Amino acid sequence: MRVLMISKACLVGIYQRKLEELARQPGVTLKVLVPPSWNDRGGTVALERVHVEGYELQVVPLALNGNYHLHFYPRMGQHFRAFRPDVVHIDEEPYNLATWQAMRLSASVGAKALFFTWQNLNRRYPPPFRWFEAYNFRHAACAIAGNQDASLVLRTKGFAKPVAVIPQFGVDTERFAPSGGRSAHAPFAIGFVGRVVPEKGVDLLLDAAAGLPGDWRLLYIGEGPARAPLESSARSAGLSSRVEFHSRVPSVDMPPWLHRMDVLVLPSLTRPNWKEQFGRVLIEAMACGVPVVGSDSGEIPHVIGDAGLVFPEGDVDALRAMLRGLMDDEAQRDRLAMLGRERVLAHFTHEQVAAATYRVYRDMLGLP
Repeated sequence: MRVLMISKACLVGIYQRKLEELARQPGVTLKVLVPPSWNDRGGTVALERVHVEGYELQVVPLALNGNYHLHFYPRMGQHFRAFRPDVVHIDEEPYNLATWQAMRLSASVGAKALFFTWQNLNRRYPPPFRWFEAYNFRHAACAIAGNQDASLVLRTKGFAKPVAVIPQFGVDTERFAPSGGRSAHAPFAIGFVGRVVPEKGVDLLLDAAAGLPGDWRLLYIGEGPARAPLESSARSAGLSSRVEFHSRVPSVDMPPWLHRMDVLVLPSLTRPNWKEQFGRVLIEAMACGVPVVGSDSGEIPHVIGDAGLVFPEGDVDALRAMLRGLMDDEAQRDRLAMLGRERVLAHFTHEQVAAATYRVYRDMLGLP
């Protein structure tokens, strides 16, 4: 089975562990095309070569870098013709130009193709994106959705092919693993990791922490337009000594930062044009044995399950009560740490994501 994947997400080193696991599946020859970099909203993401054993990782030029919907690969056709894939895994939304490009090339070499979607809101697109989506719906053999709501959106839009709900990437549970434990005398450490933007509930978290008694610290890791106003709010509230701000941390360096936390909070707020699609930092923290608290926005409750705490989004009093409960109850923190690690091992490892993806490939080709 010759599998060609097109994925700008696989620039990130820790995500490449899934590729190694895919390449280990019986009979798979895997080639992955990535751009040299991607101009994300949070800055440029450069290629990290971290897990590159057992498959070919090929860098190819990208046009319109940073244009989420209209980027494409000018020389991609030559890789299709040389590799002659059986399966093409397009790690892009169905309404993007790059997906349309790869879908057409798949048909030209007789390969079966799938696309990946995170889109959990039923949005209608203007031309040409509506045309790209319609073409890709007609010609895809199946789709992978990263969350439950994305699968429902596909069905609502009339996509009748098979849909598998599989996270885009799992967690390396050797790299993301519990530490020896924090000092019992250290301040209670509350952490946030991600884009520092209003829809992530960063102000809500500061308000919740500000009302806590005792000795606590709040740690923000990430960049975004809400960071400067948030720092100003912390100063105005007299909390500068309790609130730390740190820049975005490379993926491979994240575990030591998670180990500094007694709890990781993802207080996302649904907006008309966005709701939480997964919350990857949740499974990374759970793998590290860090208890997690999340709002009920989007996929968060499905990710946490019974291995953490979920509060109604926007409810600062409910979040504060959960944080105070965790501050006062070490046994509960230990229990949630254990349950979180167990949940990741059961559902969110790279090995499990790769095996589930491999089953999709086999189904596409009609193999038992």
